[in-house]
Amino acid sequence: MAEARRASTGPLLEEVVGARLRALGLTLAVAESSTGGLIAARLTDISGSSAYLIGGIVAYADAVKEQWLGVGAETLRAFGAVSEPVARQMAEGVRLRLGTDLALSVTGIAGPTGATATKPVGLHYVGLSAADGTWVRRFVFSGDRQSNRQAAADEAFRLLLDYLDGAL
Repeated sequence: MAEARRASTGPLLEEVVGARLRALGLTLAVAESSTGGLIAARLTDISGSSAYLIGGIVAYADAVKEQWLGVGAETLRAFGAVSEPVARQMAEGVRLRLGTDLALSVTGIAGPTGATATKPVGLHYVGLSAADGTWVRRFVFSGDRQSNRQAAADEAFRLLLDYLDGAL
């Protein structure tokens, strides 16, 4: 799968992320909703990823977000599953529950259905949690379901690389 997406000009984002995590001796967990495990799949496409990827939780249902990631029921009620506070709590929850140095989270509306008046198709929140803080970025992608999911995974990797580069 990784070979099918490889650009002729360089390594894949997940390869860069993996090399950086390995070099720094850091571990990673993922909490995914709209990407449905795509981030974990892309990481595990890389041989040796068990050195840094500890595990992940695909939390599509709100009940899973609450029970397994510690997302507050009141947060879900107040902001909805596709929101900055939920992405924040997902990242923090999976990092603490799996005991990793870092954690990524994604929640969004991949499409083509699921949009509301205030939350369009393509809306995604990508989170990163570390011991020194949690950061969330908002995106609105304009592709189809698969390209929106790939774009969200790409942005999760970019957020992690920004953190590792000291840009956050």
